[in-house]
Order: sequence, then structure tokens, then C-alpha cells
Amino acid sequence: MRQVVEQVTDDHVVKALEKNLAIIRFDMDRKIAYVNDIFANAMGYTKDEMIGVRHEDLCFAEYANSVEYSKFWRELQNGRSQQEKIERKNKSGEKVWLEATYMPVFSNDGRKVIGISKVATNITKRQSSITSVVEELRQMAEGLTERADVGMERSKELLVIIEDIAKISNDNTKTLENLELHAESIQHIVKTIRDIASQTNLLALNAAIEAARAGEHGRGFDVVAKEVRKLSGNVEQSIVEVREGVEAITTEIRNISQGTTLAQENVERCQQRIEVAMEDFLAIASSAAELDNQSKKVSKIV
Repeated sequence: MRQVVEQVTDDHVVKALEKNLAIIRFDMDRKIAYVNDIFANAMGYTKDEMIGVRHEDLCFAEYANSVEYSKFWRELQNGRSQQEKIERKNKSGEKVWLEATYMPVFSNDGRKVIGISKVATNITKRQSSITSVVEELRQMAEGLTERADVGMERSKELLVIIEDIAKISNDNTKTLENLELHAESIQHIVKTIRDIASQTNLLALNAAIEAARAGEHGRGFDVVAKEVRKLSGNVEQSIVEVREGVEAITTEIRNISQGTTLAQENVERCQQRIEVAMEDFLAIASSAAELDNQSKKVSKIV
């Protein structure tokens, strides 16, 4: 026996819609004329409680009193459908998010709008999850921005300190260079004194020879010549000590100068690295700002 296949009718489609979608219908006074169980349950009402409720009572005051709300209904009454994600208020005053399509219902002749039907899907859980993620992204962006700002401030403070150290290091280098010049001048002076002492010693020797030739008459002159030679020897010894001291000072100055030069090079490297770090912090702050902007865009899109 051949099985009769039941054909899909408009009644089947309507029942399927009623079973799976939240459906509501408004009259031209924006009052609820019909609502199914799914929609009523989503809003926390019973079907009977919702009949006769005005559409604006399901909206938050800020939106219900806005220019956008008036425009929304004007478009519907002029026969233009509206499809969007909407925020509505349930019986407890809490937010309910719906993905909704508002459809003008026309008279049989198609000339007049006689009611507004809406089919919707409750997306509150999905929206809450997305909002939570977006909020986390926003907080992450704020945290990154905050840390980047702190890092930049600390880097600036450190850079100021490094610059002060660099200035002191430069001043020390100049001071050491001056000391080195003074040490060289002292060495030249010591050389001159040594030359004078050598000449004095030679003159004293010649005087002693002449005094010896003069015999008894040159004895007093010989005593003077010996004292001069003794003084010349003392000067020579002092010159040696001064020269050794100056050479030791010069060596230390050079060592300190080399150390200061190395320190200055390290300071310059630190400055460069701090500047690189500041650029990195700026990049982080920029990325955080971009992340914040993107999270706001995502929030609006979804």
C-alpha cells in the first residue's frame, strides 16, 4: 500500500515558528496584541500579563524617550521592516538582549499597515559572555596602558639621573685632562730646575778648581763652592723625588681617565637602551589603545 506523504503547509510553518522563536505582535497604538510562550518567558511574564502592555514599557527610559525610538516606530508605521540586536527590559527590570526582526503587517490590499509583528531570539547569555570578554579586553588594555605609563615615567626619571651622571663624568674627564696638563707642566719645570742644578753643580766644580789654584787666597771661595755643590746635590735629590711623584700622579690620572672614559661609554649605552625601552613602552601604550578601540568596536558589532 502506498504511503501518503503529508505536504508542508503554511500551518506547519507557523507551528514550527511558534515552537522555536519568540513571537510578539503590536497593534498600531504600540500595544501588545499577541505574544507566544517563548517571548513571554524570555521577558519574565506570562502571556496574559503581556497583553495590552505598551512597547515602550519593555524599553529602558533612555531609549524610550530618545529621538531614535520615535524614528524606529515611524519607519515601521511607514511599512519599513527593522532588523537588529536590541536591548529590552524584563519584568524584573533586568536587561534582555534579543536578535529581532520587526515586520509591518499590511492590509489585504497591501496599502495600509495594520500591525507590527516581531520574531526574536534570546541572545542574552551570548551577549553577556561577549560583553564579559570585551570588558576583560578593555581592562587588559587599561592595565597595559597603566604599566606602560609607569614604565615610561620611571625610564624618564632614570634617563634624567643618567644624564646627570654623564654630565658629572664629562666634568671629571675635563678636570683630569687639566690635571694631566698641569702634571706635564710640572715635569717641564722639574726638567728646567734639574738643568739649572746641573749647571750650578758644574759652576761650583769650576769654582773649587779655581780656589785650589788660588791657594790660601781662595780658601773662603772653596768653602762657598762646596756649599753650592752640596745644595745642588740636595736639589738634584729633591728633583728626583718630585719627578717620581709627578710620574706616579700622571700614571694614576691616566688610569682614572681611562676608567672615566669607560664609565662614560657605559652611560651612553645606558642612555641608548633607556631610549629604546621608552620607545617599546610607547609601542605597548599604542597597542593597548588600539586593543581598547578594537574591543569597543567588537562590543558595538556584536
